[in-house]
Amino acid sequence: MSILSLKDRLNNLNLSPVFGVIIKVEQGFLLANGLSPRIGDIVKIVNEYGSSMGMVTSLEENSFKITPFSFVEGTKVGDKVYLNTKGLQIPVGPQILGRVINPLGEPIDGKGELRAEASMPIIRPPIAAMKRGMIDEVFSVGVKSIDGLLTCGKGQKLGIFAGSGVGKSTLMGMIVRGAQAKIKVVALIGERGREVPEFVEKNLGGDLTDTVLIVATSDDSPLMRKYGAFAAMSVAEYFKAKGEDVLFIMDSVTRFAMAQREIGLALGEPPTSKGYPPSVLTLLPQLMERAGKEEGHGSITAYFTVLVEGDDMSDPIADQSRSILDGHIVLDRSLTDFGIYPPINVLNSASRLMGDVANKEHIEAARKFRRLYSMLKENEVLIRIGAYQSGNDKELDEAISKKEGMENFLKQNNDESISYEDSVNMLIELMK
Repeated sequence: MSILSLKDRLNNLNLSPVFGVIIKVEQGFLLANGLSPRIGDIVKIVNEYGSSMGMVTSLEENSFKITPFSFVEGTKVGDKVYLNTKGLQIPVGPQILGRVINPLGEPIDGKGELRAEASMPIIRPPIAAMKRGMIDEVFSVGVKSIDGLLTCGKGQKLGIFAGSGVGKSTLMGMIVRGAQAKIKVVALIGERGREVPEFVEKNLGGDLTDTVLIVATSDDSPLMRKYGAFAAMSVAEYFKAKGEDVLFIMDSVTRFAMAQREIGLALGEPPTSKGYPPSVLTLLPQLMERAGKEEGHGSITAYFTVLVEGDDMSDPIADQSRSILDGHIVLDRSLTDFGIYPPINVLNSASRLMGDVANKEHIEAARKFRRLYSMLKENEVLIRIGAYQSGNDKELDEAISKKEGMENFLKQNNDESISYEDSVNMLIELMK
């Protein structure tokens, strides 16, 4: 038997004589006593069928509540509880590139055991405000409408807002394939299990060479879905600390918030708008602020997808996310009727840092595009019924003459990737 194998077996043993006991089992949480844990401590619950993991989420004078990473079925009063002194960590290292893992760092891709060189805590503080680097370099994603009109910088955080079935996953795949980043970390949180192999094969073309997937599907427990997002961010932070520029994509923030809603309501938190407890709004910046550019290190450029239920942009999660992020990309269902894919509504979208990373000629061309495209939308009905007479408005005449060119600029095939320089040159040429 190898030393590494023996070490792993010893790490999984409960050698401490101190243990607690489960005294109550309810759907969503367990009540135990006999230990003095802290909030956030990881425990191992042991019974005759095996063991499972849980986290201490509430403390009382003589007892504490545990939210399990799996489900409560099979757990009974009297089961033993052991403290895990290592805390919640995830394996990191070059070995995890090309792998699909769950939030606990366990491989789920059938490619065998994962031998990582190190591990990192899943919960870490965000970058200190005065240690953040200035975002002054372009981060190209290979999508014309984003690179040209919503230019992103290295270390920027953006949201992709859309209703169900509008094309978030397709756009995510285009960004992962076309992004100029050596390392790509993708977190699929709370989505259907069917979508995981589909995303790998269809959207990534089956190529995971420089990519890590952290997956917690909708049938996983709320705690797995919640900490899947934090685990993925820790993986991205490891590569950032090595000086790499990392692309981080998470789908979706809404499912992450729903997981915390389940946990919070089970623990007795009061519901607020749409049933979300206050802890959800606290949790979002704790995750999102961990992305960014750090002095002396690399950067994490993050794209967070937000499912807008019923296309309602005033949804509390969408509203809170927009206030934290450095820009938002809105996908519009109506654009798909005109055959515009990806259906990015450039008039409702914005990149707050475009002015810091793009040159003057590029910015002026993007502003002119928005102005002309806005005039087309405002006068669309008049133009279609023939009520507008050419010559009444020179700027509108120009917009009409460039309508086809602007719509073609917004269109792009799923398997197509266009360099940043080509996108900018096409935009400038179009707006001359």
